[in-house]
Amino acid sequence: MKKQIFYILLFTATLSFAQKPMVKAEIDTTNIRIGEQFQLKISVDETANVIIPKIRLKGLEVIDSTRIDTIKNSLIRRYILTGFDSGAFYIPQQQIFVKNQAFLTDSLLVNVATVAIDTTKVKKFPIKSIKKEPFTFDDFKIYIYIALAILAIIGFWIYWFVIRKRKEEEEAPTYRTLPPYEEAILRLTELDDKLLWQNNKVKEYYSELTEIVRGYIERELKVPALENTTDEVLEMIKDFKKTDTIETSKETIDKLKDLLREADLVKFAKSKPLALEIEDDRKDAEFIIGNLKPKPIIEKEDELE
Repeated sequence: MKKQIFYILLFTATLSFAQKPMVKAEIDTTNIRIGEQFQLKISVDETANVIIPKIRLKGLEVIDSTRIDTIKNSLIRRYILTGFDSGAFYIPQQQIFVKNQAFLTDSLLVNVATVAIDTTKVKKFPIKSIKKEPFTFDDFKIYIYIALAILAIIGFWIYWFVIRKRKEEEEAPTYRTLPPYEEAILRLTELDDKLLWQNNKVKEYYSELTEIVRGYIERELKVPALENTTDEVLEMIKDFKKTDTIETSKETIDKLKDLLREADLVKFAKSKPLALEIEDDRKDAEFIIGNLKPKPIIEKEDELE
């Protein structure tokens, strides 16, 4: 009976040992130089309900890792490790969970060696000065704004005192003072082109016609003919004729009297002369301008001689 119990317990223990999964950690090298990479492989002889947590390291760093691979009913995960400090570093035991039970891997020792540098073969370079930051718009904007303001002031000054003044001088009309006779004939021609009386503007026509004649008398004889009445103008002309200071005829004076009085009737009495009468008055105006002149001074000197 005792032997049967012993065999049962032995069988149970053997079965339990056979069912325990195998968890293993391996590295492909135990000696590296600073910065070199090596591989850590963790394998579990089980595929169901396996959890491999994030590995814990001291003095070493994980560069990369692969996904968990399933090979022949086993799970394998690989890590790429390196070290940047010299010395001996342990990869501590890693805890793996299989069917909610924790299993530990073995700890592993890795030696990280320094790299010997032959200073006699290393080319030396002078120490570089501190590199300045690149310039930006904000570094110069105040100077740009000042420059633009100065250019605007200079541009305004040039326009106002040079270009504008020159433009005004170019645009300023230049007049050449015509002699009294030429000016009067020119104004008569311009009056004809306006076609005033032909468009029923008889009053405006006679006002401008007599103004031309009066203006000629004022400039040629140097009397205020534009400001005086018709009778005053006629009286001055007669006085000039008596003193023999003008060259004219009785016909010219009569035509001047008729023209000025006809204009007064049109302007103040609303008289409406016929077209033929208007044309005759236009001819009379030109006749008066051509035949009413002051006597030349040279002729008086000849008479004295």
